[in-house]
Amino acid sequence: MIVLSFPNAKKYFLGHLTTAFRCGPLIRPVGMAVPATLNSDFEAVRRSKVYEEVARQIERLILKKLQPGDKLPSERELAEMLGVSRSSIRDAIRSLELMGMVAPRQGTGTIVCEITVGSLVNPLANALKRKEELIAELLDFRKMLEPPLAARAATHASPDDISEMEEILGRQQEKLREGDSAIVEDSEFHYSIALASGNSVVLKVLDTLMDLLRDTRERSLQVEGRPQKSLASHRRILSAIKRHDAEAAKSAMRRHIEDVEEMVLDKI
Repeated sequence: MIVLSFPNAKKYFLGHLTTAFRCGPLIRPVGMAVPATLNSDFEAVRRSKVYEEVARQIERLILKKLQPGDKLPSERELAEMLGVSRSSIRDAIRSLELMGMVAPRQGTGTIVCEITVGSLVNPLANALKRKEELIAELLDFRKMLEPPLAARAATHASPDDISEMEEILGRQQEKLREGDSAIVEDSEFHYSIALASGNSVVLKVLDTLMDLLRDTRERSLQVEGRPQKSLASHRRILSAIKRHDAEAAKSAMRRHIEDVEEMVLDKI
């Protein structure tokens, strides 16, 4: 999984400008455990941007004690050892994936990659390029997922669902009036549409997608005028849902995501 809540990549890469990490074919058997003393290699993390410190500690462990093909402990185990949330562990591992130090393996977990020398001229530039590509792909996936969800919500939403959406947008407007961030309400509105669609599986997919785009969305909502445009887009979507106009809801959601896409990709 790739870090999209992109930490200070330059800090990590400057120490490795002549070193690159390649995932080779070697993977130790799944049953082969990493050293049992791993717990002593970590210390509780007490920083505001905890995923950066988590990434630093895991990186140190990889460079000093682990071998290519070793499997990292699970998210739950790392969270317990480091005293942080699993979300911080996910963000840290994504940053290490961008650096090429680890890679996900289906049915196995997160695997340490093989170290080679000089295979990348500029790892920071490569990481930034890959980040841009993946954000574009995730935003494209939003366009595949959310417009049909809005259309489905227009035909399935109950009066209570619509009332909940109106209440969320009321809170969003109040926060913007007071000059506060309304990213929570922004997310809640999209979740409420997924709920109104009547498909609980889709809600899980959307939750993962929003998590991957979290920092990107936060930055987009800090651009001057963007929060107000987002609220106006939400109101158009809700108006179509209230009219039970599936095509209008689908079109309004697509325009909303395209606006976000244009602004975000222009800023990367």
